[in-house]
Amino acid sequence: MIGVAAIQFASLHDKDKNIHHALSLIKQAKEKGADIILLQELFAYDYFCQIEDYNFFSLAEEKDNSTIINFFKDVAKEYNVVLPISFFEKDINSYYNSLALISNKGEVLGYYRKTHIPTGTGYEEKFYFAPGDTGYKVFKTDFGNIGIGICWDQWFSETGRILALKGADFIFFPTAIGSEPVTNEDSSSHWKNALIGQAALNMVPVIASNRIGTESFNSSQQTFYGTSLIIDGDGNVVKEASRDKEEVLVYKFNLEKNRGHRRDWGIYRDRRPECYTDILKRESED
Repeated sequence: MIGVAAIQFASLHDKDKNIHHALSLIKQAKEKGADIILLQELFAYDYFCQIEDYNFFSLAEEKDNSTIINFFKDVAKEYNVVLPISFFEKDINSYYNSLALISNKGEVLGYYRKTHIPTGTGYEEKFYFAPGDTGYKVFKTDFGNIGIGICWDQWFSETGRILALKGADFIFFPTAIGSEPVTNEDSSSHWKNALIGQAALNMVPVIASNRIGTESFNSSQQTFYGTSLIIDGDGNVVKEASRDKEEVLVYKFNLEKNRGHRRDWGIYRDRRPECYTDILKRESED
């Protein structure tokens, strides 16, 4: 049995406090039996992407010299857990919304850069981040094969299918989502349904961690709606957090049972890739 955890908390305008608070929650998840522990998107900072401000580029770190990654490499090794760690990456002249996959031995197995970068009032990510150039990544760990997407990636059906085809046993989505300043709607049920679809159609468990709390920059304000989720490969929500409380969700999966269920159901056997070429077009054509 493999224990997976989704953690949600309110990030502060203090990197060191956020990192050490994340550590305390990782300890809780480990005590509950977690082997793979997911923190929310850009957890070490408050969500600076609400506004466009050149000063925030100073938050970015080179991956080989990242204080965040180096800190959690030691944590992963000490507690024998796998940690997908979201961070703001600087690479020479380019900047990315990135994730380091740290093994339970404290080694970085690789990096993923967010593929889909949103833009809009309250989510000005295109100002900061270049589109990811790593492609979708699946990492082999002692606790199964881990597929990674980041927040906006989860709204694209292609994300889950490609990760599943690459052998993912679990798909993890660190997330930062809440208020919709333009449409003025509560998107939480839509978000939940999108994640359920990723799990059910690919028959791969999905784990999503979202932040909570209200954060303000100048005249911009965002309230993040939590509701972190663990969903099984049939699309059932097996663990769900509240909208506004700090929580540590843990659930255990039988890895071999899940793999056998995917095999036996036949959706991968019956795929027709030669019929799907239209998906490579931006618009449909007769």
